[in-house]
Amino acid sequence: MKNSAKRSGRPDAMKVLADARPDELNPSRLVDPMRQRRLYAHIVSDPADGHVRRLRSRYRPLGAVALAAVAASVVVTVNTLGTHAPDDGSTARPRSSAATRAPSGAADVDGRIELLSAAKKAEVSAEAAYWQTTTQSRYTDVAEANGQLFALRVTSTEEWSVGVRPGTGSLAVSGLDSVTEPRTAADRTRWRAAGSPREVETETSAASGTARHRFVMGTGRPTVMRTNIDDKIYALGPDNVSYKELRALPATDGALRHYLEKLYAQDDSADHSAPGRSTWMLRQAGNLVTMPVKPAVRAAAYRLMAGLPGVRVLGHVTDALGREGVGVEPPDTYRTPLGTTRQRLVFDPATGSMLSDEYLLVEPSARAGRAGLEAGTRVDCRAITRMNWGEHQITVPRNAHS
Repeated sequence: MKNSAKRSGRPDAMKVLADARPDELNPSRLVDPMRQRRLYAHIVSDPADGHVRRLRSRYRPLGAVALAAVAASVVVTVNTLGTHAPDDGSTARPRSSAATRAPSGAADVDGRIELLSAAKKAEVSAEAAYWQTTTQSRYTDVAEANGQLFALRVTSTEEWSVGVRPGTGSLAVSGLDSVTEPRTAADRTRWRAAGSPREVETETSAASGTARHRFVMGTGRPTVMRTNIDDKIYALGPDNVSYKELRALPATDGALRHYLEKLYAQDDSADHSAPGRSTWMLRQAGNLVTMPVKPAVRAAAYRLMAGLPGVRVLGHVTDALGREGVGVEPPDTYRTPLGTTRQRLVFDPATGSMLSDEYLLVEPSARAGRAGLEAGTRVDCRAITRMNWGEHQITVPRNAHS
C-alpha cells in the first residue's frame, strides 16, 4: 500500500487519531483544513452451577438477555435466545441486504478512523462510590399458540450499580417497566386469533437440542440481584477482577492485547479458531469500554478493536434508539432458532461511549420468516442510555423480587 501521507506531507489521520490526545481534534492542527473539517464533522456529528463463581459484565455474553447474577455466591445466566453456535457456513446467507453486506473499502477506513477517534473522547468523570449504567433492552422472539405463529417483543429497562469502594456492594435491577407483547399489529391479530393466551412458549437452543422457554404476556416485575463476590466486581475473560485490578490494567494497546491474549489462552470456553479469537478479543475490549477503567485503558481498548483481523468496522450506523455511531462486527455468525445472527456493537466517537450491543438476523429461519422477521431485524438489543459515577446506591423498587 502506498504511503500517501508521506508523499503529500500530510499527517496520517489514523496515527493522529490513535494518539488519543483530544486537543488534536482542533481543525487547525492538521495541514489540510478541508480534510480535517471532513473528519471533524464525522467525529462530532452524531455508547447454576454451585461451583461456578464467575461474574459477568453488563456487556453480556453471547445470547444472554438477562443479567447474570451472583446470588449466594452463585452466578446464574439466563439465555433466552439460545446457545449461539458459530456458523460453519452451511446456513444460506442473503444475496443482498443493507444490514449484512460487506462495506466498501472506503467505508471501512472511515469507520476505523471514527472508531479510533472514540479513544480521544474516552474520558470519565471524577471517581465516586458507584459506577452506574442504565440500559434499555429490546428482545424479539417467535411464539406459537393454538396453531397461530406470531412474533413477540420484550422491552425493559435495567440499572446496574457497581460499588468500587470498600464496604460497597454491587446491585443490578432488571425488568424495570417490563412489557411482553405482540411485536406488530399483525402479530397482535394472530395472538388474539389464538385466544389471547396469557402464557406462550418459544424455541431456544440447548446442548441436547431444542428446548422451550415460557413468556408471560403483559407487564412484569423487576428483579434485583447482587453482582459482586467480595471485592470482585467484573468478569474479564475467565477471571473475576476487583476495581484495583481494573485500575492496574495495561494502558497501551500492545500491552493490553498481550494481557488479553494470556487470558484467552486460559479460557477453556473460548473458541480457539482464528475468527473465534477475534470475536473473543472484541468481546473483552467491548467489556472494558463499559467498565470504570482509566481513560488510557479505554482508549487502548478502542485501538485494539480497530486492529483485530476479520472484524468489520462500519461508519454511520444507527442503533435501536436511532442514535448514530460506529458499528463493529465480529467475524463469526451464530445459529439460533430464529436463524443466523450477527452481533454488532455501536460506539459514539463523539463521547467514547458504547451506545448499544445488538444481534441482527442475517438469514431468518423458516419459522422466523413465517412470523414476518426479515434479514436485518434486531432480535436482541441493549442500548446504554446512561454510564457515569454516582455517590449513592440505586433504589430497589418495592415490588422487585430476587
